Amino acid sequence: MRVLMVAAENDRLPNCKVGGVADVIRDIPYALSAQGVVVKVVVPDYGQSHLNRTFVGDIAVPFRQHLETATLWQVEQSDGVTQYVISHSLFSEHQGAIYCNDDHNRPFATDATKFAFFSAAVCEAIEHKMFDDLDVLHLHDWHAACVTVLQTFSPRFVYLKQLKTVYTVHNLALQGIRPFGHDESSLEAWFPTLGYDGQQLCDHHHPHCFNPMRSAICLADKVHVVSPTYSEEVLHSSEPDRGFFGGEGLEHDMQIAKRQGKLVGILNGCEYHENDNAHNITLDQYYNLIDCELLQWMAKQPQLLACHYIAHQRLKNWQCEVSNGPLITSVGRLTDQKALLLRQSYSQGIVLDELALIAANIDARIIILGSGDPHLENLFTQVMSRHENVLYLNGYGQNLGDYLYQLGALFLMPSSFEPCGISQMLAMRAGQPCLVHQVGGLVDTVTHLHNGFAFSGDDLAEQASKLIETFKFALTMYQSNPNQYTQLANNASQARFTWHSSAQEYISQLYEM
Repeated sequence: MRVLMVAAENDRLPNCKVGGVADVIRDIPYALSAQGVVVKVVVPDYGQSHLNRTFVGDIAVPFRQHLETATLWQVEQSDGVTQYVISHSLFSEHQGAIYCNDDHNRPFATDATKFAFFSAAVCEAIEHKMFDDLDVLHLHDWHAACVTVLQTFSPRFVYLKQLKTVYTVHNLALQGIRPFGHDESSLEAWFPTLGYDGQQLCDHHHPHCFNPMRSAICLADKVHVVSPTYSEEVLHSSEPDRGFFGGEGLEHDMQIAKRQGKLVGILNGCEYHENDNAHNITLDQYYNLIDCELLQWMAKQPQLLACHYIAHQRLKNWQCEVSNGPLITSVGRLTDQKALLLRQSYSQGIVLDELALIAANIDARIIILGSGDPHLENLFTQVMSRHENVLYLNGYGQNLGDYLYQLGALFLMPSSFEPCGISQMLAMRAGQPCLVHQVGGLVDTVTHLHNGFAFSGDDLAEQASKLIETFKFALTMYQSNPNQYTQLANNASQARFTWHSSAQEYISQLYEM
């Protein structure tokens, strides 16, 4: 079986990662290859240096009433997997950035054009057998969704139409919606001669707009979401005021996919090695590492940011004071997906304030690592300024995150929705129990009082209250029943969510149609 994976990110390559999809594209090809699948992976070339490029061929791509030339390069071949990038100025003109933040009046405009061209280039390369013969085309998120549109509606492609298509949704909240026409970043501007069925491609709330994600869900042979529980949640309408996030406007299409037998929920995996925790460092060493990172972050800005200054002062105080309490950790992008419950109003502040007060009762410290929404960054900085036991690190460093998984006693992940989640798997792998909201992949990985702590609620207020209650319970167990807590931590470290298992399900449920 021969599979081509098409995505926007790939952590196998340098500087080609923003989110969790990059981890999936890095790992799953090799798990599939170990089971006899020949896998090829292609992503855009964002101008990364240190790629060992081997020229495969130039690709002539009709796009925006011009014939553009892209170039296909092979950049690695090992363990049965071949890695490719496609070069064009559209991909590399933003100084290596994978995504661009367009004005809110024209969301996705730059990226949608870039990824529409990438999809068209992939289609042309497939049609001309530049990847050799294929059996399955596996597309990831909205960035690769235009491949299904061209495959279905363009008469240019004959061989492409013979391939089975699998579409994986990693983040249903980002759908890449653009107008059908009357804009330079629109379906008709990209492919002016394309005849299409607007009923299959339009956005439900904005019928004059093209929804790439909905298009791929409708047109692909299989639709894959990244956990079994999430595959049930997406069948229901989102109710953000109640704190439930499901189909995000595409629940009707997901229901149809379910009835057609197209919808499959398969949990992502995690890499496990015998020496996963062999490079432990002491907390003092970790504080020194934070110090170095903070200084580098400060140097990148012409003016000193309050978040970095307060964090640096807090760190200096911690380095001079001994704490006998547990370390509570959190690692992830600061978005409402991850932090909606933490920012809910509570007592004299927000929920995170209350958690800090509870932690202070047993001399516990909280370290939060992540950046994202400027409003949330500001909120978390304010919480840090109010509580001496809170350190908020507004940035990201691979080592900072990796060591934090190993050093913590309790990992906070109260996501409002979580298609799969990788952070909880990494924390559990390191023997750190997680406190999670019972949604999506968190339900499928964390079992309350067996390998972690879990809460739920019928609305935002109840969810916030249950989060606080469960947090108190977890810290009470840590302090009053250390043997039970140690057993729970051991259970977390023994849990296994392997890519080998995921790959078996990919083959049986997605590829063997």
